[in-house]
Amino acid sequence: MKILLLGSGGREHALARSLAADPSVTELHAAPGNPGIGRLATLHAVDPASPEAVVDAARALGVDLVVIGPEAPLVAGVADALRAAGIDTFGPDRAAAELEGSKAFAKDVMLAAGVPTADARVCTTPEEAAAALDEFGAPYVVKNDGLAAGKGVVVTEDREAALAHAAACGRVVIEDYLDGPEVSLFAICDGERALPLLPAQDYKRVGDGDAGPNTGGMGAYSPLAWADPGLTGQIMREVVEPTLAEMNRRGTPFVGLLYAGLALTSRGLRVVEFNVRFGDPETQAVLALLETPLAGVLRAAARGELDTVDGLAWRDGAAVVVVSAAAGYPGTPVTGGRITLPDDEDDAYILHAGTRLDGDTLVAAGGRVLGTVGRGADVEEARTRAYALAARIDFPDGFHRTDIGVAH
Repeated sequence: MKILLLGSGGREHALARSLAADPSVTELHAAPGNPGIGRLATLHAVDPASPEAVVDAARALGVDLVVIGPEAPLVAGVADALRAAGIDTFGPDRAAAELEGSKAFAKDVMLAAGVPTADARVCTTPEEAAAALDEFGAPYVVKNDGLAAGKGVVVTEDREAALAHAAACGRVVIEDYLDGPEVSLFAICDGERALPLLPAQDYKRVGDGDAGPNTGGMGAYSPLAWADPGLTGQIMREVVEPTLAEMNRRGTPFVGLLYAGLALTSRGLRVVEFNVRFGDPETQAVLALLETPLAGVLRAAARGELDTVDGLAWRDGAAVVVVSAAAGYPGTPVTGGRITLPDDEDDAYILHAGTRLDGDTLVAAGGRVLGTVGRGADVEEARTRAYALAARIDFPDGFHRTDIGVAH
């Protein structure tokens, strides 16, 4: 099988690692990729959010499957163009991708499907935002309605800060605060059926102890030993399956990866948000434990044939990923900083997220720069291995949290 992977982040490096290890994959291509992905795949300087450029590349390479990593190409309709060209594609069409492209649309789908979520108001004026904040009270939860690379949400006790975020975004969803631990569950979907991956937990705030502003994610671990063994089944019954049914009812079947971000509140399970692609950095931890060859599963989903997949096999133990970010993140990151990496180990390895080559020198090219993955018999052993390898990275401009893998 020849595969084209779209994207350039840590999620895509994790996907590339799994796809390259699949014996059915004869050629792996990536656009645009990154230096780490370049060790596993042939890189192509193609804009992943351009439907025409991606279709041209897929045709020229003669690929059998396109796997779309980030959200921007999905919302731009890249999957639509590929399917129109007769190319198997893992990733939802533009209409289905609105589950992530618009928080208001996602709320509407959840309401129609009977999916448990926070009560919310869609606001487009300062007056509407102020009224919604007063209705729900603190802590205030204000979400940019559109794509914001995982950083469009403000949770604050400061009403003025909440109003300022609403004003900066324009159209926002303001909702009731959800207490309790958060959980991420990914489901591979073929339009009608869904196959769950292991649940994971990520760390959104920039600093230890969940201090500081929200980020795209500073680390994650999987599985969740503290969670009820029936949690995955409950999420599939109450969230994923009703959502797929509602999307079908609307004539926009969901084919791709449905990411359910959930809160286990004192009032029960609630959906915080939907994403329509593998989450970053949870993917890096979850795929570290996957034993089933990935390519065939994604192609079966792309073809509406998940009924031919018996299930997913997982290795025992746990995995932890620790994100190394550039100074200044999640504000304006310091880019161009030199990085020297140690060699990977059997149960600890480094994934590139925001890197580029300056000649032969690896440098930082984004906010989240690297992800160090550790595997072990349990979360404690996995985090020990991840942090031991991360400590050997020479990245003077970088920093990471020190408490990834500690349940919160």
